Amino acid sequence: MEIRKTSMGVTAAEVTAEELSEINRFARTKLRAEEVYTFALRLCDNEVDRDHERFSEACLRGLGELFLGKSGIFDHQWSAQGQMARIYRTEVVREEGQRTAAGDTYCWLKGWAYMLRTEKNAELIAEIEGGIKKEVSVGCSVGKRSCSICHSTGGCDHVPGREYNGKRCFITLEEPLDAYEWSFVAVPAQREAGVVRKGKSALPLKALVRQAGGQDSLRELEQLEKEARLGRSYLKGLREEVSRLAVLADQDLDGEIFAQIAGRLEEQELLELKRVYQRRVDRAFSGKVQLSGGQSAAAEGSSAFLV
Repeated sequence: MEIRKTSMGVTAAEVTAEELSEINRFARTKLRAEEVYTFALRLCDNEVDRDHERFSEACLRGLGELFLGKSGIFDHQWSAQGQMARIYRTEVVREEGQRTAAGDTYCWLKGWAYMLRTEKNAELIAEIEGGIKKEVSVGCSVGKRSCSICHSTGGCDHVPGREYNGKRCFITLEEPLDAYEWSFVAVPAQREAGVVRKGKSALPLKALVRQAGGQDSLRELEQLEKEARLGRSYLKGLREEVSRLAVLADQDLDGEIFAQIAGRLEEQELLELKRVYQRRVDRAFSGKVQLSGGQSAAAEGSSAFLV
C-alpha cells in the first residue's frame, strides 16, 4: 500500500571530507566540496499525524535504508526535470524524554541530501536558506497496517480519528517495502517533517545546559568534561607506553607505524599488548651477571671483584 507523508524542517549542513565521501558514492564524477550544497531533512516520524497514522520505529529504520540514493522532487511530480537533490545519508534520531500520543519515545528519520551548486539551482538554494522551501513529503509503501484499538492487520470496523472508550484510534504503519521519493510540498501531513532548521540544536551542549538554567546539570557536565580529559590523558600515556615496549621487544618494528596502530586501539586491547610486550622485555633484559671466578673468586677478597 502506497503512503505519502509530509513534514517540516531543513537546515544547511557542512560539507566535510566524510560527507563528501558519502556523496561521491552516488556521483559518477568525483565532486569537490565547493561544487555541492548539502542540507538535512526531517523526513518522517513516529507521531500520529493528520491522517491519524504513524510509522513504527522499526519502520523508520527500514525506511532509512530504502531512502538512501532517492531523489528529491516537487509535489510528487515524477519527472526527471524535477529532480534537484539526492539523499546520501540517513539516521533515526530518538528524543529521549519526549513521548508520542501512542506513548512511545519520540523518534524521527533524519536524512542528508546534496545538490549541485549550479546557476540553475542557485534560486532553490536561496529559498532553502531563507526558509521558503522547508516542508517535505515522502512517498513510500508498507506491507502492514495495524489498528491501535484491536491491533487487527486485516481491516476492522474502527475508524481512525474516532475515540473508543476514551482512546483515539490510529493506524500504525509497519514493514516498509519501498521508498519512492521525497518532495518539497506546501502543506505537510506530518506536522514536524521537512528541512531541519538551524537553531538551538546547533548550540554546544554546555550552552544548552546553561540556557536551561540547570546549575546542578552544568556542574555535572563540567565534572564529566574533567573526567573525559583525564581519560584521554590516560589513554595517550598508555598508547605511548605500549609503543615504547613494542619497540624494545622487537627492534625490527617500525615505531611510527606501530604508534599509529596503537592510536586506534581501546583500553582493553592496549592493556593486553602492554602485558605481552612487558613480558618479552623482561625476558630480554633479565640476564644475570656471571663472574668468571664464581663464588670461590668472590671469597678470595677484593682482588677478585670490586663494585
